[in-house]
Amino acid sequence: MNDTTVHPVDERLPTGKLTALGLQHVLVMYAGAVAVPLIIGRALKLSPEQVTMLIQADLFCCGLVTLIQAFGATQWFGIKLPVMMGVTFAAVAPMVAMANATPGVEGAGLIFGAIIGAGAISILLAPVVSRMLRFFPPVVTGTIIAIIGISLMRVGINWIFGVPVGPTAPQIVNPEHAQWLATVKTMAGAAVQPAADAAAAAAATVPAVPPGLALVGTVPNPKYAQMPHIAIAAVSLLSIMVIAKFARGFIANISVLLGIVIAAVIATVMGYMNFDKVAKANWFDLVLPFEIATPVFDPILILTMTLVMIVVMIESTGMFLALSDLTGKKIDQKQLSAGLRVDGLGTLIGGIFNTFPYTSFSQNVGLVGVTGVKSRFVCVAAGVILLLLGLLPKMAALIESLPTFVLGGAGLVMFGMVAATGIRILGSVDYKTNRNNLFIVAVSIGIGMIPLIAPRYLQWFPHGLHPLIESGILLASLTAVLLNLFFNGASGDNRDAIEAAKQADSH
Repeated sequence: MNDTTVHPVDERLPTGKLTALGLQHVLVMYAGAVAVPLIIGRALKLSPEQVTMLIQADLFCCGLVTLIQAFGATQWFGIKLPVMMGVTFAAVAPMVAMANATPGVEGAGLIFGAIIGAGAISILLAPVVSRMLRFFPPVVTGTIIAIIGISLMRVGINWIFGVPVGPTAPQIVNPEHAQWLATVKTMAGAAVQPAADAAAAAAATVPAVPPGLALVGTVPNPKYAQMPHIAIAAVSLLSIMVIAKFARGFIANISVLLGIVIAAVIATVMGYMNFDKVAKANWFDLVLPFEIATPVFDPILILTMTLVMIVVMIESTGMFLALSDLTGKKIDQKQLSAGLRVDGLGTLIGGIFNTFPYTSFSQNVGLVGVTGVKSRFVCVAAGVILLLLGLLPKMAALIESLPTFVLGGAGLVMFGMVAATGIRILGSVDYKTNRNNLFIVAVSIGIGMIPLIAPRYLQWFPHGLHPLIESGILLASLTAVLLNLFFNGASGDNRDAIEAAKQADSH
């Protein structure tokens, strides 16, 4: 017999459906999950084997922390909503700075010590942050969720065309200028013999400087925005739209997964997917604590990482409110506190297993909106899959072989859904009798766009402030909260804060 009183969030689906829906969540978050270990591992100048261990530990911890958050672990940990946990990008900048100052295993120990310390402190701070819920009425919540979606759109667009830095950057160094530099480097490293004749003397002469010499990107990169990549992303997007319109039931719910699979098959046929890493990867490998470095506890670095974690928990508050809206499941201060504690616990676990700080992944919030599947047990299944990926490197290598442009079309759908959720909440805000709400929305979104439009604006600010002001989500959140206090005061209560949850149509 079916219990009609069970909320869709607590609904237990058949195993086959859970597996497919869980895999869909994993595919959506995978690129973001493995990006941070790659960035930090290379900044630390670790060996390829050590970087592989970082990725494996990261996937394992993603799964473990997701299980704690979605399934729950006692009344103190877990918000019990369909939440996927992954490494936060908010901590990348300070960790790269630590890695540049102290590379190698020694620097890794300092980073992991800071992460463990910050995780423990964050667990204690979670109830304090959760009591800020009354500062998040619909005008604030809608603004924050909208800017989360807008910020994520950049990620999806870069998946299609190419990341701003690296092999697929929009511009590259002029090949003639690069060749000139290579020639000069070769001459600088060679001993110049005494010239025997005029021809030999000419050969030893430094070549003329090319006109307009620039050793930065000045010419279009042929690897950026390739038409086949755009076409495959378009197929993924159109497939999702067609399946969503004409399919019913379970097939409609996995439209994003099917769109990615269709695009992946086309990419394989066109020769864009390489399975060499899959063939070389091991079938099984354990993840052990402190496998790369022993943590070193530096008070200043712990304080820096703790500030980052406060930022992360404020952003998580927005994510949880977005999920509350999408699922129709109200959350109170106690539940919010339990969810935020997992940010701290996950970060503590991450440091122990030599990986990084964890937070709720906003990409997957959009997936809940696209599919309409609200069951938290889908994310529990995804957590189990991530655990297996951490223990079965060959499976991880298979998913890692997906080109990012295969995910690009799906990214536009999911990230746009997050922005649309924020817009829907803002649609319920009273602007007629309280025109000041217009100022709150307008100024907050404008401030939140600064890091997206002018990412180098903070170059003259003290470096210690960078983690606090390079997140558009954080800037928009702080601006919205402060402007709401200025214009509307803090007379609201928790019911006002979660009123936005009533605005979503049932899926």
